[in-house]
Amino acid sequence: MNGEKKVLLGMSLDELKAAVKELGMPQFTAGQLAKWLYQQHVMGIDEMTNISKANRERLSELYTVGAREPIDCQRSVDGTVKYLFPVGDGQQFVETVYIPDGDRATLCVSCQVGCKMNCLFCQTGKQGFEGNLSAGDILNQVYALPERESLTNIVFMGQGEPMDNLDNVLRATQILTADYGYAWSPKRITVSSVGVKNKLKRFLDESECHVAISMHSPLPEQRRQLMPAERQMSITEVVELLRQYDFTHQRRCSFEYICFAGLNDSTTHAREIVRLLEGLECRVNLIRFHEIPDVDLPGADEKRMESLRDYLTKHGVFTTIRASRGQDIFAACGLLSTAMKSKKVKE
Repeated sequence: MNGEKKVLLGMSLDELKAAVKELGMPQFTAGQLAKWLYQQHVMGIDEMTNISKANRERLSELYTVGAREPIDCQRSVDGTVKYLFPVGDGQQFVETVYIPDGDRATLCVSCQVGCKMNCLFCQTGKQGFEGNLSAGDILNQVYALPERESLTNIVFMGQGEPMDNLDNVLRATQILTADYGYAWSPKRITVSSVGVKNKLKRFLDESECHVAISMHSPLPEQRRQLMPAERQMSITEVVELLRQYDFTHQRRCSFEYICFAGLNDSTTHAREIVRLLEGLECRVNLIRFHEIPDVDLPGADEKRMESLRDYLTKHGVFTTIRASRGQDIFAACGLLSTAMKSKKVKE
């Protein structure tokens, strides 16, 4: 794509300082680079007009901005937009979903091509794991988004398990929240996880962003059938870890719960959720199941979901039913996959 050139997008201010120092440029050039990247969103080094032409040429010999525009988009009848971004060497892709909702606009970003977790109900897991995204590729989903200026929130709930690519996820969120970067409050960013031993703790220690845990069943044996990750870090262990952190102020903890008819929507499940989460400041988001090929799981109906919500709320667990968006363009929860697109490019 760019030969051996290094990518500027995704570099921290300290890394930019090291880069300009190596090239013998003034240290303030690093601050100029950061502004051009994270405030002006330039697509090329030649656009950085307050850096001398000679220094721009020297930068261009070794570096490229690394920004890449989406190569495709699909628009839902409900206003949701799904973008296809090239990543890595350009032979792989990820899907990113822009969700406008009144005065809010949320971007659902991906952090991996495919996913190792192989949750039974998730199309991304059926794709298998094809690679981690760099911090630059994660940020590019924001950087090159046509609606970038309208964004109010970012959720790491696209393709991949964020804790399985934690270094790059942390680098991306650092730049999103740093003064030299996007200067966002970490409270505008939510990072999801199935629960990965050691990695989840590190994220909670090193980030102030919200955390969302994929629960889907409070019963360990059933959760293990739905989510193989339960074997490595049980939902009980996840909740015990979360209890060590303070979610009584601005930082928020939530649990994602896809409702399957006759499987995890019973009063028994509701009682177990209440017992599991007792005393933990959190919320539960109930999610409609969107069918995927070759998976025989029926979604719970609206009445059952409302009953589950009302039981949990009555027993002290704040619960909402998440609106389903973008289902007609396969942009809803659990439907993202780029397996066929990658296959076509390789052919």
